[in-house]
Amino acid sequence: MLLLAPAPTPSAATARRKPGGSAASRVVRCSSVREVDSSRSSGTLPPLQEAKRVVLVRHGQSTWNAEGRIQGSSDFSVLTPKGESQAETSRLMLLSDSFDACFTSPLARSRRTAEIIWDSRDKDLIPDSDLREIDLYSFQGLLKHEGKEKYGDLFQQWMKNAPNCSIDGHYPVRELWDRAQSCWGRILAHEGRSVLVVAHNAVNQALVATSLGLGTEYFRTLLQSNCGASVLDFTPQTGGRPPSVCLNRLNQTPDSPVSAGSSGGRKSSRRIILVCQGATQNSSEGSLGGVGYAPLNMLGVIQSQKTAELLLDLKVNSIICSPQVAAVDTATAICEVQEAADCLGADCVPRYVEMKNLLGLEVDDAFQTMQKSLGQIVQSGWMGGMEHIKLHTLWAQSEEAWQALVNELPDDDDADAAAAAAEPDRVVVAVGHPAIHLALICRCLNLTMEHMASFHLDDGSISVVDFPDGPKGRGVVRCTNYTAHLGRWAVPITGTTEDNEES
Repeated sequence: MLLLAPAPTPSAATARRKPGGSAASRVVRCSSVREVDSSRSSGTLPPLQEAKRVVLVRHGQSTWNAEGRIQGSSDFSVLTPKGESQAETSRLMLLSDSFDACFTSPLARSRRTAEIIWDSRDKDLIPDSDLREIDLYSFQGLLKHEGKEKYGDLFQQWMKNAPNCSIDGHYPVRELWDRAQSCWGRILAHEGRSVLVVAHNAVNQALVATSLGLGTEYFRTLLQSNCGASVLDFTPQTGGRPPSVCLNRLNQTPDSPVSAGSSGGRKSSRRIILVCQGATQNSSEGSLGGVGYAPLNMLGVIQSQKTAELLLDLKVNSIICSPQVAAVDTATAICEVQEAADCLGADCVPRYVEMKNLLGLEVDDAFQTMQKSLGQIVQSGWMGGMEHIKLHTLWAQSEEAWQALVNELPDDDDADAAAAAAEPDRVVVAVGHPAIHLALICRCLNLTMEHMASFHLDDGSISVVDFPDGPKGRGVVRCTNYTAHLGRWAVPITGTTEDNEES
């Protein structure tokens, strides 16, 4: 059984520290796939001869985005001044990457975004009609209230159960998944090792999902914000098999990932933020993360402070952390900054932030000291070894840990009306080792252990999950592996594929 307990004070945490332990990875990753609609996800990726990185970017804010109008694959909308500015920020964000090619949707809002990002690179843009936004037929051009008034129950079905919604005799989401699968054939066939793709919200969701083998039920689950960038790494496999795929990061936005906003057009007042603890004194490249008794090193201290500053944009209600030292120290930094945030004047009262330990977030030291990444453990196929036993233990505890975090979010149906009015938003921060957070992301998406190594997290990164339908609904992943808040210590969004073949 998992236990929630008051977190120890920093002095108590320090007293528990023990020296020693072997090196651990600053990066780990994990994934899996739940049962999906096989008719929509049965396509396979073409085999590769060498590693390839693909960066997906959604277009900047358009005039119809600003109006709240349904765009679909119509081409009447253009970038707003804000959208142009977002595209310029994306250009600077991706400036150091030597892309070999840029595929783009032919629609004006996407092509203009691509032109700004591509800038003076000498290769021509490659338009691909299958990268156009989802075809929404009669819904295109409508404001949401117009859709409700004109189409009633059909529009409600589109909002609640889009994969099974038929518009004018078409199933738009199913058609989109087929298009995305077709796009991968052409994108991965390009000889370049680093490819930029500039397209749209829904089609980029479909590209991410189909690359991971996920069906249409994942529509609106993997958020794509205006000019948000998602990074996918493809690694060749022997015997002509499809490449393995790692979602290195999802939806890295020009704006703060924790700023107020909707999740796929729906307001969300419930949120879980997964904070990876900072680097420890036993952290090193290529191994598996800090040992339980290892304190933060200087980089880890900086990472924890930077994360605390980022979270000042939110009013955090509770911080749940692993009882291991690095996690406690990271959580304490966040808690102290949160409590001081409202007390910068002379007559203020510090705000209390609840901080508790969750034993289910603890990662076994024996697991942490392994010299392999999670991907290597899974791909080794040695199911009976200690490595797999530890991995299964981690996976088993993650189920109750995730439920414990969700239980920290009050359900609007059960909450006291006065309390709900006084505190309409609820933000829970969970702090732990990257390995446990990878398992939690899989739990959130209702995935299994069968396809590990499809997600990637760095020390000091954050991942954000919104619950627009409340804690009883499914989570919408707003972003994963966000590190831009770390400033000069941020992990670059892009890099050579050689750097990522083993990470």
